[in-house]
Formats: sequence, structure tokens, C-alpha cells
Amino acid sequence: MQNNSTRSRGRPRNFNESEALKKATQIFWSKSYDGVGIDDLIAGMGVGRQSLYSVFGDKRTLFLRVLRAYAERKGAGAAKALFSPPALRDALAGFLRHAVDAATEEGSVAGCLMICVAPLVDDAEVRQFLKDAAAGGVALVERRFCDGIEAGEIPSDFPVATRARQVIDLARGLTMHAQLGAPRKELLKDAEEAARLVLLSPP
Repeated sequence: MQNNSTRSRGRPRNFNESEALKKATQIFWSKSYDGVGIDDLIAGMGVGRQSLYSVFGDKRTLFLRVLRAYAERKGAGAAKALFSPPALRDALAGFLRHAVDAATEEGSVAGCLMICVAPLVDDAEVRQFLKDAAAGGVALVERRFCDGIEAGEIPSDFPVATRARQVIDLARGLTMHAQLGAPRKELLKDAEEAARLVLLSPP
């Protein structure tokens, strides 16, 4: 009689789950959600049909997982860019440059999955995720402005909430221009100028 501890527990995976998710990101990014079929995912991710469903679920479930992983990765980079420089202007410029870098990353489709692809998906959970992510981005920039007020870099009556929304809008705009083919060098220059304009005191 075979001991339970030595029984086969199923065939080991012949793929790296994290790498497969990254490949799925590029597939959705390049083809859009509606343009992707299960066969595209199987071929592009390097997984079998059974593994796709058992590990990642159906297309919708996989897309949500891809979206969350992408947002977490991009958010971590944005937060680092925003809070690492001690000077507020450098922090804002770094945040906007990060948006440009992410949108023009070599080997990736130009743009951003959350700005250029996900908003076109007709799904309530996706829409709510994007809404929450946008609110989180604004809150992050607001916090950095508040740090700037405490440091005496901007006045106490600086319109924190309004300017934080503007910074996020600027990052989105730079990303959209990248998708349309604007040169990276030009976008980085625009990011620097945008950071300067955001800090101008209101009339």
C-alpha cells in the first residue's frame, strides 16, 4: 500500500506564474480586452488551457488579476518617485517623469494599461477598481503637498486638493501622448515644465 506522503500531488507547473502574468499584461495591453481570446492567452503566456483556467481563471478573472498586479507595481514606483526627493518640485517632476518612463518602457506597448485599456472594459468591478486607484493617486500627491507645506516650501493656503488632481491629470495626459507616439525626450521636458507650473501660487 502506497503511503499518502509519497503519492503524486499532480504534475508540477512547467511555467513561472509571475512571468505568465507579465506576458498576459502585454497581451491585454497590445490587443485590448475585447480583442483578446483564450487562444491568444494560451499561446502568449505559454500555458496549457487547463492550467490557464485552474491557476488564473477565465479571461475576466485573469484581467482583474493582471490589473491589480500592474497597479501595485506602478503605484510602488510612483510613490518612490514622489517621496524620495527632499524638494517638492523635484518630487513632482520625478512623479511625472515616472509616468513618462512607464509609458515609454522599452519592450512594452506605449501607454498605460490602466489609462489606455482598462477604461474601455465594460465591467463594474473594473470601473470601481480604476476609480479607487485614481482616488489613491490623488491622495498620494495630496500627502506630498502637505509635506511641502510643513517644510515651508509652499504656503499653508496652497490649493492642495485641486493641484493634486491636476498632477494626476497631467500624468494621464503625458501617458496618452506617449500612446500617440510623442517622443520620450519631448515628454520628459513637458514633465519638468508641468512640475514648475503646478507649484505657481494661485492668484
